[in-house]
Amino acid sequence: MIQATLKRFRHKSNRHVLAHDDFFNKLRSKNYANLDEEGHVYLDYTGGNVTSKYQIEEHSRFLLNNTLGNPHSSNPTSQLSTQLVEEARKKVLSFFNAEDYHCVFTANASGALKIVGECYPFEESGHFLLFTDNHNSVNGIREYCLNANGTYDYVPMNVEDLTVAEEALKEKIGDNRAKNKLFAFPAQSNVSGIKHSLEWIEYAQEFAWDVLLDAAAFAPTSKLDLKKYRPDFVSISFYKIFGYPTGIGCLLVRKDKFEKLHKRWFAGGTVSLASAKAPYHFLMNNYERYENGTINYQGIPALKIGLEFIESIGMSRLNERVDGLMSYLFAKLKILRHQNGQPQLAIIGHPQRENTGGTMVMVFLNPDGSKVQFEKIEELANRRKISLRSGCFCNPGLDETQNCLTSEELSNYFESRESGDYYEMMAHLNKMRGATRISVGIATNKQDLDSYIQFVEELKDQIL
Repeated sequence: MIQATLKRFRHKSNRHVLAHDDFFNKLRSKNYANLDEEGHVYLDYTGGNVTSKYQIEEHSRFLLNNTLGNPHSSNPTSQLSTQLVEEARKKVLSFFNAEDYHCVFTANASGALKIVGECYPFEESGHFLLFTDNHNSVNGIREYCLNANGTYDYVPMNVEDLTVAEEALKEKIGDNRAKNKLFAFPAQSNVSGIKHSLEWIEYAQEFAWDVLLDAAAFAPTSKLDLKKYRPDFVSISFYKIFGYPTGIGCLLVRKDKFEKLHKRWFAGGTVSLASAKAPYHFLMNNYERYENGTINYQGIPALKIGLEFIESIGMSRLNERVDGLMSYLFAKLKILRHQNGQPQLAIIGHPQRENTGGTMVMVFLNPDGSKVQFEKIEELANRRKISLRSGCFCNPGLDETQNCLTSEELSNYFESRESGDYYEMMAHLNKMRGATRISVGIATNKQDLDSYIQFVEELKDQIL
């Protein structure tokens, strides 16, 4: 009975991994041939997507055949730049079904989050609520809140599966009486891969919260429909969706919440009029208010190319592909054992991988059950030209949760010194930090996964 169940599970896993296999194998051969030519096993898509040949060729052709100028003018080259930037902006809004939003181009998702942090009115009886599962670029907003004499609070995660502690979240959302309340969470964890319910958006808004959604890890392989779910602010990173260009992100701001943000300063391009001899200025009344200085007018047109490329693949097909790859990988990795029966890996997060994306985080184990330092695994992977990621992934909350670090331990450490780093903290607390993260994406094939599985298998019975 058990063997029959395992056989059906293996068959299901292989069926999923082969879904759209011909399509994605041809796509890789045509657009990502350098991976195989250079012998790379690339498993760091949450860190950054790979770039297709099509995108580079199209953007290069465009740059070679057009002369662009700084868009803050009305000369011919400036007008062309303005036109192309606005076409890209329109494409972004269409891609996310976000006609009720302003699209503010930024240098990255962190830049988008910084705008919200520095401009949200925390000084007017403000409170910031966030998941413990958040990227540091979201965590950092608490400093703006504190500097404005606001308060902040974290919602804990469940240790067993790294989902949010729902009852604690409901209590913190329902009981707060601050005037200006900002609630932030990731649509998908950049560590565990868990997709947090987007229903929390409307739930929080019913209690008069403004909601900031970090979509950087979610948007590359899942459809974000901003007609269905309507957060007030959304941060996006484009290179995580299609690799090229880097250095461009955006903040999507619901138009009815645009005036909720208070611009604290002004720069070139953000004002319709300013004076040096009199202390006055008039801010722009749309997205330009937050696009400080000269935007990347040569790179932004490449966003339209990238988004059209993703549309030609289909987000639904890509999502199915990623789900199948991860089902196959999880089924293979979770059964790996040392000769004495000890698991080779502790896979962190939901034990059945329910409602998760293309990211998996794990700790390697020695035959005696002790944890292997993540640096050692990365060093060994590098020798095999396997690109993975290790550390805490700029998400200290999940790292502290899964390594069982207490608030008291952490406070004592930080309060006892003026500086420190990751490794010094581990030595001081005598506790493990960090893990190994792999993530799949648009160009991943079964051979990549098998190469990684073989890499893990070869560490069987070794003491590292």
